[in-house]
Amino acid sequence: MKKSYKIEVDCANCANLMEQAAKKTSGVKDATVSFMALKMTVDFEDGADPKAVMQDVLKACRKVEPDCEINF
Repeated sequence: MKKSYKIEVDCANCANLMEQAAKKTSGVKDATVSFMALKMTVDFEDGADPKAVMQDVLKACRKVEPDCEINF
């Protein structure tokens, strides 16, 4: 299952770091972050709970960009 989320991020480098962090999160098959569109697209693994996985993605992203926001 693939879902898109609106994000708030300050720079392209931070967006890239957030993308890498999201890809390493359990339950995420793939993730892309578009700094220009301020959008994160997450492809979830089969059987994963998107809300629970996105909580983990947000925690991982805040380790690299403490003031990032993901609206889910």
